[in-house]
Amino acid sequence: METIRTCEFQSPAGRLRLGSTEKGLCWVELPGAAGRGFSGWLRVYAPGAQVADDARANRSAREQVLEYLEGDRIHFELPLDLRATPFQHAVYEQLLAIPYGETRSYAEVARAAGHPNAVRATGTANGANPIALVVPCHRVIASGGGLGGYGGGLELKRRLLAMESARVRAGGLL
Repeated sequence: METIRTCEFQSPAGRLRLGSTEKGLCWVELPGAAGRGFSGWLRVYAPGAQVADDARANRSAREQVLEYLEGDRIHFELPLDLRATPFQHAVYEQLLAIPYGETRSYAEVARAAGHPNAVRATGTANGANPIALVVPCHRVIASGGGLGGYGGGLELKRRLLAMESARVRAGGLL
């Protein structure tokens, strides 16, 4: 039986929850999402898995997420266990390709993923991203420049984009 090892911790963005498997990080729950998708994700992508509190198994992910949120990390160096549909995987690959401090529109991500007419589906996949922050769905905005949505709330999205932009403008990339 598979075990999803989780931990919760306080961060500059609020209370976060991480989940990992033997393969890697599989879940990042943002503040305000409080369990909103984890049980559904488990039913679809890890049926029958048990969940165990295990901060040690998530130590590296926790440290890297904290470093990112404190402005001290621009790249994550974590194994991922990204469970998703083939379409979602195509979208998530494009999210991972968006450079730190830059944004792309949903339409640009859809085109890059090879599905130029699937802008709404791209937005849905973006919203279903189980590894937020690490797979940077916050870097996707509406074509008109509006923020669009974000599982952690628009204020958090605004803060993340501002932090990245300020760091790039200051030339402080590590």
